[in-house]
Amino acid sequence: MNGRDKPKVIDVPAAEQNAAPGGVETASPGPGWRQLLQTGSGDALRTYGILGALVVLVIAASVLYPGFLDSGNLRNILSQNAALGIAAVGVTFVIIGAGFDLSVPAVVGIGAVVSAKLSDGSVVMVLLTVIMAGLVCGLINGLIVTRLRVNPFIATLGTSSIFTGATLLYASGTSISISDPTFIKIGQQDWFGLRISVWIMLFIFLIAGIVLWKTTFGRAVYAIGGNSEAARLAGVRVDLVRTTTYALSGVTSALAGFVIASTLLVGQLDVGQSGYALQAIAAVVIGGCSLFGGMGAIWRTAAGLTLLAVLTNLFNALAIQSAWQSIVQGAILIVTVGIDVATRSGRGRS
Repeated sequence: MNGRDKPKVIDVPAAEQNAAPGGVETASPGPGWRQLLQTGSGDALRTYGILGALVVLVIAASVLYPGFLDSGNLRNILSQNAALGIAAVGVTFVIIGAGFDLSVPAVVGIGAVVSAKLSDGSVVMVLLTVIMAGLVCGLINGLIVTRLRVNPFIATLGTSSIFTGATLLYASGTSISISDPTFIKIGQQDWFGLRISVWIMLFIFLIAGIVLWKTTFGRAVYAIGGNSEAARLAGVRVDLVRTTTYALSGVTSALAGFVIASTLLVGQLDVGQSGYALQAIAAVVIGGCSLFGGMGAIWRTAAGLTLLAVLTNLFNALAIQSAWQSIVQGAILIVTVGIDVATRSGRGRS
């Protein structure tokens, strides 16, 4: 959906980079793979490599697990990852803006508990309340980062603890069951062959892609992530835009909790604690969004999310231990970040 990749970089031919004064070519200063990542071919590999990896994984999954391409299995993959996809959209905005949000699981828990607590009322009112709760959480994060100049890691780690404690008090420390039939439909009823929660995820992906690709706000997020001081000198209201990215992350995280509550029929405080923040961040980073900011796209997040979802589905079908799943996912994340670092360091020297 979003074709924006990164600021244009003037490539220097490899021969010139390796040439000593006087035009005498010298030995390579580093490993070949690092040089590759610092060229235009490396940029293309980094941008579209996720699609190639996804195709290879799908082919492998089709061979190793004959039922992988079954329509029921594909629908299950989408349904099981709808909430994670919704949360990952907000994280994408934060990371492209060179921020970080570790409060995602806590806000997911808030969305789930608030949804369950109010589920006897109108679904629309429940949805609006959840959105407002997520918005407030996101604004708190954004204001702490931009006004108090607290490092995003520390700020969102601290607010995560605060949000968790507040939700614990609100829920009186217990899980809340949901019985309202209208509310249950959102997580468990199909609409045109897909769960309503999947349609919600696809709609949010579409809107987020348009915002990043076509709007002034989207361009400002990229500009701030690329160079916040240059963006400020160019007239971009850096603090406002950055705070808005955290607000979006809060809203999508709370919506993810809303979807989870309607699927599991219970509002649990710890529903988002099982690695949710890391999974959402992993989907964004594996898709090719840079942790340094300024690079990324919604379609990349969708690709990263799909890759992780297919991998998990394949591992479950083959009855591979969850420990190995974690090891493989962690290795993929480290390799992806390593490629990002190598690419950035090459640009810094050129």
